[in-house]
Amino acid sequence: MTLDQHTLQLARQRRWVLKGTAGALAAAGLGSWTQGARAQAKPLPAFASWKDANSLIVHSTSTVETRRGAFGTGIVTPADRLYIRNNLTPPDASIVAAPDAWRVEVAGVAQPMTLSVGQLKSMGVETVAMVLQCSGNGRGFFPSKPSGTPWKVGAAGCVVWTGVPVRAVAAALGGVADGMRFMTGTGGEKLPEGVDANAVVVERSLPLGAMDDALLAWEMNGAPIPLAHGGPLRLVVPGYSGVNNIKYVKRLAFTAGESQAKIMSHGYRITPPGAKADPSQPSVLAMEVKSWIESPGADGGTVARGTTQIVGLAFGGARALKGVEVSIDGGQTWREAKLIGPDLGRYAWRQFVLQADLQPGSYTLASRATDAAGNVQPQQRMENTGGYNNNSWADHALKVTVA
Repeated sequence: MTLDQHTLQLARQRRWVLKGTAGALAAAGLGSWTQGARAQAKPLPAFASWKDANSLIVHSTSTVETRRGAFGTGIVTPADRLYIRNNLTPPDASIVAAPDAWRVEVAGVAQPMTLSVGQLKSMGVETVAMVLQCSGNGRGFFPSKPSGTPWKVGAAGCVVWTGVPVRAVAAALGGVADGMRFMTGTGGEKLPEGVDANAVVVERSLPLGAMDDALLAWEMNGAPIPLAHGGPLRLVVPGYSGVNNIKYVKRLAFTAGESQAKIMSHGYRITPPGAKADPSQPSVLAMEVKSWIESPGADGGTVARGTTQIVGLAFGGARALKGVEVSIDGGQTWREAKLIGPDLGRYAWRQFVLQADLQPGSYTLASRATDAAGNVQPQQRMENTGGYNNNSWADHALKVTVA
C-alpha cells in the first residue's frame, strides 16, 4: 500500500466513525486492481462500507470474502480487500473514536489489573506479519456442503499487526500464576439479552505456549485497527486460525482449564461426519501448511497461449514455509516453484511463481507447499461436519482453458 493510499484509508475510516455513515466513503472508494468492475449482489455491511466492493464477495452482513485473484501484487493484504468474519454484531463504532481509552482486564497473573490501551502502549511494542485465516476457509469445496459460509480461498489475508507482546504484559504484572495452562481471550461484543452468556460469548482458550508470540494489537497494516477487524484492541496469535484471534478483546486471562463457553466447548471442533460436536474432539487451533494458485484463470476466463507466469500464495501455518511445487497436469507431475518477494517471517505467506509454456488445451493447475518440518500439503481434505481446516491441494486446483 502506498503512502497516499494509506492516508486515504485513514481519512475514510475517520469520516465513517465521525459521521456514522459510509455513503460518501463508498462514492470515494479506491478502484479495484482487478480487471472489470463486478456487480455486487449484496451491499457491504455498514461497518465495512469503506472497503473495495469490487474485490470482495459479500455473503452476509458478517461474512465478506476476498475474490480469488484480488489479494494484490504485494505480500501484505490491503485492509480494504481483507475478508470479514464476525460471530456477533460488532460494538458501537464510538469505541474506535477514542482507541486509547479501551480497557482490557488481565487475570491469572500475580497482580491482576485492568489496563487501558494507552497504558499498554507504555509496556512494550512489537510488529508481526502473519496469515489471518478463517477456520472455514475452503469450506465451499466440501461436497457435503457443511453449514456455514461456503468460503473458497478468500477468507484469508496476510496482515501486519503492531502491539504489546502478551508475555511483556504478563511479566509487568508479576508473571503468570502457578498452575495456569491456558491463555483465554474474551471478546467485547455486546451480548444479546435474555440468553446465557456462555452460549454466545466469543471466548477461546489456547495452550499457554501461544502467549510467546501473541500480541495485544492496536494497529493493522500501519493504521489503527478498524472496527471491522476488531479495533481498538485485538488479541493476535500468530499461527492460529482466525477465531482464536479475539476481536475487541476485553479480558485476557491465564486459566487452569479451557473456557466453558459454547464456542470453545462445542464450536470449532473437528467433528467426524455424522457425529455431534463435543469437548473430546480436537479443537480448531493451529493452522496447517497450505497454498493455492492466484493466476492465471482465477476469473474463469480463457488464458492466452504461450509463456505464462503461474503465480500463487503459500504459508506454513504454525511453522515456516520451506517450498512450493506446481503442477499443470492435475498432480501427475510437479515442478519446483520460485519463492518471490520479501520474507516477512515464519507466520507470513510467500508468493511463488513458475514459468510455463501453455499451448492450446485444458489444464489443471495445482500447487502443494511444504513446511519447515517437512509436512506436505495433502491431496485430500480431512472430512468433518464443520468444513474446517481444508488445505487439500486438489480442492484448490484451478481448471483453465488455453486458446
